Amino acid sequence: MTIRFDNKVAIVTGGGGGLGREYALALAKRGAKVVVNDLGGARDGTGHSDAALKVVEEIKAAGGEAMSNGGSVTDYGQMVEMVARAKEAWGGVHILINNAGVLRDKSFAKMEPEDFRFVVDVHLNGSANCTKAVWETMRDQAYGRILMTASSTGLFGNFGQANYGAAKLGLAGLTKTLYLEGAKYNIRVNTIAPTAGTRMTEDLFPAEAFKAFSPDKVAPAALYLVSDDAPTNAIVGAGAGVFQAAFVTLTAGKLLTGDELSPEGVAAHWAEITDRTGEIVPASGSEQSMTIMKALTAG
Repeated sequence: MTIRFDNKVAIVTGGGGGLGREYALALAKRGAKVVVNDLGGARDGTGHSDAALKVVEEIKAAGGEAMSNGGSVTDYGQMVEMVARAKEAWGGVHILINNAGVLRDKSFAKMEPEDFRFVVDVHLNGSANCTKAVWETMRDQAYGRILMTASSTGLFGNFGQANYGAAKLGLAGLTKTLYLEGAKYNIRVNTIAPTAGTRMTEDLFPAEAFKAFSPDKVAPAALYLVSDDAPTNAIVGAGAGVFQAAFVTLTAGKLLTGDELSPEGVAAHWAEITDRTGEIVPASGSEQSMTIMKALTAG
């Protein structure tokens, strides 16, 4: 099976460098028309550059079709305008990779509220803005593939990244609702948690590791997750050519009644409550209520 994107229009935010650039080039190489969106700011979100235009030039030089967009994902109106331009030029939008991001790392004790707000605004609200801007188009054409970018920080935590982690886990949660709402319209929504050597992580990796974790070794997962036969509601970790699946699970739990229905009862039965034997991967939030009702019925 060869995965192609002929006659598909893709938007890649944060496409001016690192992972986004790799995604844009790879999509174009496989036939997609690509909107490369990038504000062109520094790692902390300040400043501007023509990074998106440079990637467009690379795509065109290789024989592909692309256009640049310098809009900010935090501005919903600019994202609506970006989608309108893509539709005017190419007739639709079929793929959205929400990749734009910034870092303002500090321990929570030293982090200013503005730094927390800004990082959440770019990652979480920015992805919501872009997704909302393409949502009706994808519903109308009965086809859409959307990829959210989470992080191991969001899934598992990392010291000094409270703002980043909150936003990234929020994106996994956004995926879990949108895949349900998009299902009847053939809109599939997935989450990728990449580990890559980019300007966002250049001071975190030793030199050899930085090379091993090159962005091209993440791109195969991203492209599969926005392909015709993509799954939906998957969380995929990717880095250095290793691909993993992550899950949000729920244990069978323990029914407490009578005198045991107390904080002391929870403490006494903690091992049973957290026992992962027979845990499930709920397909929606309602399954938690269903498991509770099942436990009550079983008595």
